Amino acid sequence: MSIQKFSLATIEKVRQYIRKTLLLPDSEQQPQPSYDMSVDELPEPESLDDLSGLFTFGGVADADVGTPQVRDQWFVSTVNPAAALLKLPGLSLKSGFRLVSYLYRSEGSGVGVVWAVPEELSSTAQLEKALVSSTSLSQIPKPVGALSNFMEVIEGDRSPVSFIIASIFRRELQEFGALGQRCNWSHHQLVNAPPSEFKWQWRNAPPKDLAPKVKLLDNGQAAVEFFTCCDQPSLVLYRHIDQYPAHHYKPQSLDQSVATAPD
Repeated sequence: MSIQKFSLATIEKVRQYIRKTLLLPDSEQQPQPSYDMSVDELPEPESLDDLSGLFTFGGVADADVGTPQVRDQWFVSTVNPAAALLKLPGLSLKSGFRLVSYLYRSEGSGVGVVWAVPEELSSTAQLEKALVSSTSLSQIPKPVGALSNFMEVIEGDRSPVSFIIASIFRRELQEFGALGQRCNWSHHQLVNAPPSEFKWQWRNAPPKDLAPKVKLLDNGQAAVEFFTCCDQPSLVLYRHIDQYPAHHYKPQSLDQSVATAPD
């Protein structure tokens, strides 16, 4: 058995890098309401040059435009959730699979979902088929062939760094596309000590060491432990434990409140 600790700065850099790769384009942040425009409403061209854009109203050619995103509907996102794995050490995507994503946008709010699907079922046309039966927020689109947990297609070298990255990666993808009151994990700040400006009330004996750490067991299993401070809806200190089986990166997780700071 071995235990490796990680600096808070290192884990925070990993988290920020993953977030950067998951950043949504402006068109997927708050799409506009749908509308219909009749022929009579099209702007009258002032010259022959204007006619070239008649069938690409808005001034952008079809080749440069993604699928129109409509408020209060699910749509396929252009974001590749697996992009972070190209540069993060220790982890990779299982051959023959892709991670795909959907988004739902409403006024001031939004959610997203990430699925792992076989490559042959990952085309936009295939993914859009799942939208036919997803006409409300509660009807989450699930494409044909999607696995129940996207972590099933994550592989790694079983190093300590691979496990701590997997724990952060999974949480970031679980909150992909969340806006407003739908956010949870984004309110958690990584910590290696309880913020000293607050008077904490502990549920049990305070842990002696809050540094992010990974324990590798002789049987191939691994455990990740790290702590966060969340200020929504009140100030709470959390302990996060992920237990990884010997042959994959789909953990059993516990996110436990260990202390609170009364107002």
